[in-house]
Amino acid sequence: QLQASGGGLLQAGGSLRLSCAASGFTFDDYVIGWFRQAPGKEREGISSIIVSDGSTVYSDSVKGRFTISSDNAKNTVHLQMNSLEPNDTAVYYCAAGLLRYGFWTNWRNFWEYDYWGQGTLVTVSS
Repeated sequence: QLQASGGGLLQAGGSLRLSCAASGFTFDDYVIGWFRQAPGKEREGISSIIVSDGSTVYSDSVKGRFTISSDNAKNTVHLQMNSLEPNDTAVYYCAAGLLRYGFWTNWRNFWEYDYWGQGTLVTVSS
């Protein structure tokens, strides 16, 4: 299971840290991704990390503002979000996908992931 937390309401320019706590599977074998979905929009992959080696990837929309990291001792992945903008308003989901051949190339494909957290709402006001 995945448990996402850390969402909230804040003003533009502020920061938040989301957390995704994992249990019930071998954490080191997985890729953990963060996705978001704004009202009326498709689910968007914004960042992922390979837990075993720390490789990271970001979408252009968040690169340079968001940082993903993994605390392997606690089976938890964090998403540090800085310089938040109203366009970042969305429900944020974490997901876990078993690392396998070709997965990293397709990290944005939400259907590739095996487990999903419940989502946490981030609202950024202007």
